[in-house]
Formats: sequence, structure tokens, C-alpha cells
Amino acid sequence: MHRAAAPGHLPRALHPFRDGQYRLLVGAMTLSLFGSGMWIVAVVWQVIELGGGPVDLSVVATGSAVGAVAAVLVGGVVADRVPGRQIMIAIEITKVVSIAAAAALALSGTVQIWHLAAVSFLLGVTEGFFYPAYSALLPAILPPDQLLAANGVEGMLRPIVLQAAGPAAASAAVAVASPGSAFALIAGAQLLGVLVLWRMKPTPERRRTPNPEAGTGAGAESRHPLWGILSEAKDGYLYMVKTPWLLGTLSYFSLLILVLMGPIEVLLPFAVRDQAGGGAGGYALVLASFGIGGAAGSLLVASRRLPRRYLTIMNLLWGLGCVPLAIIGLTTELWVMVLALFLTGFAFQAGGVIWGRLLQRRVPSELLGRVSSLDFFVSIALMPVSVALAGPVGETVGLAPAFLVAGLVPPVLAITAMLAFGMARDELVHPLDVVASADND
Repeated sequence: MHRAAAPGHLPRALHPFRDGQYRLLVGAMTLSLFGSGMWIVAVVWQVIELGGGPVDLSVVATGSAVGAVAAVLVGGVVADRVPGRQIMIAIEITKVVSIAAAAALALSGTVQIWHLAAVSFLLGVTEGFFYPAYSALLPAILPPDQLLAANGVEGMLRPIVLQAAGPAAASAAVAVASPGSAFALIAGAQLLGVLVLWRMKPTPERRRTPNPEAGTGAGAESRHPLWGILSEAKDGYLYMVKTPWLLGTLSYFSLLILVLMGPIEVLLPFAVRDQAGGGAGGYALVLASFGIGGAAGSLLVASRRLPRRYLTIMNLLWGLGCVPLAIIGLTTELWVMVLALFLTGFAFQAGGVIWGRLLQRRVPSELLGRVSSLDFFVSIALMPVSVALAGPVGETVGLAPAFLVAGLVPPVLAITAMLAFGMARDELVHPLDVVASADND
């Protein structure tokens, strides 16, 4: 039962904050994102402090990507079986332990690249569980008419905290002390997140009922737990394959990640250092511009009605939003990099708010955890390849060609996907700008 909205004149984007459970959830998510944002900068400069280059950073980034890919499908099944609050508490405890270990190694002067890769792998695993759990928990806390606003809040907080506040705090800690000190602060932020989640009350969530026609009954699942997990994961996969707008968008986004994430995660800090003469502060500034742009895009979309052509606008935002990245490898000016990342962040998060609402409106509630995990899995499945290749490619052909590909290929992918999967017709047949009950098709 959702709590009735209290009277008042809050802007639409702030309506979810009337609910105490939601405020705690957002508080915990903010602390988690803050720690993750600090890790992004701190681990880069720890690699550089150890004398590493793009290839070494590729190794560390690949660890995180592999961990996320390995965990996310199981994470979706778990999210449909286990209360999201319990999953998120376990996630934050894992982060505390793993990052505290990295801090101890770094501060003692014994940390090595493989240590950082191992911790990054564990953090990737936690991400694979976090997104499905959060996606399944949110509709249990808020009424349907507040979900778009909540997606906007997440879309605003994620870039501000993950790409702006967290990196800024890490760059300050690195400048004043060391990457190891930043690791210690990250562990503290995750510990606070555990305490906030602990204050949340257990919330009933819609769970999938056993399907007697799935080839396994409750007794069979008890005899073969692994088969039960695989069977439930299969239901989400079949739904994706049979749903053209979902399959088309995820296929397109997976290829976009292939050409995009390696240059951003691996090559961007070296572009800042080698082309613009920046250090940890300059890199944090570029990431902050991406985050601030994303917050602006999220707030704009969350404060308005969904567009009639929601699939077209969403995919073009993601595709055309990458174009400014083409200039990153060509410029020596930090402000140009800042502007390019601002524009890309604006477009990506604006599209992300539409995507989140699209899943909540058109995916059946009992499948939302598994479909969210498939969303995360398919969209990042090629990320390990992207980050693994970025370092060697950057050292072999240079930064400019890599960023040209990252900026100019995504628009072609977006248009191809929309034409191939008939998205222009689908969005007219299934409008989202109608009142309440989801059509779930």
C-alpha cells in the first residue's frame, strides 16, 4: 500500500520525497554513488602512481566490467526473490570490506595492479546486483504517478554525485594525501550507506509466482535450485527476444558501449594529462561536467511529460549525444573537453530517464527485476571488450582516432536500430503519455 501524498506545492520532480522510505533509499544510494565516484578518480591515480599506463588501467577497468557482466543475470533473479533492502545491505557491506582492504594495501605501500583489478572485480559484481534490486524495490515504495519523477531524481543524483561530487572529493584527497587515503574515505561512505539502509522498514514487493507450465514445479526447483534460477532467468530472456522495442534498444546500446566506454574509462584521463596538462583535479573537472550535464538533462525530462515520440527521442539523444566526444582526441584545451562531456552527459541522462519510465510502464511488474538485469547485462556485455581494447588501441593508433570512432559511430547505430526494429511505428501504437495503468506489453 503506497502512502497517500501529503498536501503541498512541491515541484513534480520532488513529489517522491514526501515518502520517508524513499528519502532513506535515496540517502543510501547517494552515499553509494559518492563512494563509487571517488573510486573512479582514486583508482586511476593509484595506477598512475604505480607507474602504470593505458594498458594497466585497461586491466583494472576490465576487472570491474567482467564482475558486473558475471553477476547481473543472477542479480535479476535474486531481485525477484529477495527483498531489495536485504540485497542492497549485502552489497554495501561487500563494498566496505573490499575497499577497506584496498586502502590498507595502498597506505602500507604494498598495493599492486592485480590488487586493484581484484577489488574492481568485486565492485563490478556489486553493481550487477544493485541495479536490479533498486529497480524492483522502487515501484514497491512509490505510486506509479511518481515513478517518472523518481527516475529523474536518480538521473540527476547519479551524475552529480557519481561524476561530480565523488571525483572532486577524491581529487582533493589525492592532492592533500594519497589515493590510499581516498580509498579509506570511500569505505567510510559505504559504511554510512549500510547504516541508512538498516533504518528502512521491510517493504512488500511483488514476487513472481511459480509457473507450473515452465517444465519445473516447486518440488523440482527444490531438488534443483540452479535449474530454478536458470528457468526464471529464461523467462526474462524470452520476454526480451519477443519484444522488438526492448531487443532493438538493448542491441543498439550494447554496440554503443563497445565503441564508447573504453575511450571514456581508459583513455580520457590520459587525454586530460597528456593533451591538456591536467592532473587529478583536471580529470575530476571533466567528469564533473559530464555529471552536471547529466543532472540538467535528467531534471528537464523529469519535470515534463514524456514525449510522444519517446523511442525516437531517447535513441537519438544517446546517439547524437556522443558526437561532441569526437573532438576530445584533437583538442589541447581543457575547457573544450569540459564542454564536450557536459553535452554528452546532458543527452545520455535525458535519454536514461525516458528509458527508466519505459521499462516501468511496459514491462510486467513480476518480470521487472529480471528484465532490468537483462537491460544491465546486455548493455554492458561488451564493456569488458571495450575497456580491454582501449589501452592497447590508444597506445597503438593514438587518442584521436579512438575518440573519433566513439563520437561518430553511435548516431549511425541509433538510426539503424530504429529502422530495423520499427520503433517509430511502435511508439505510436503504445503511447506512454497516458494516465496511469501500464499497458504492460
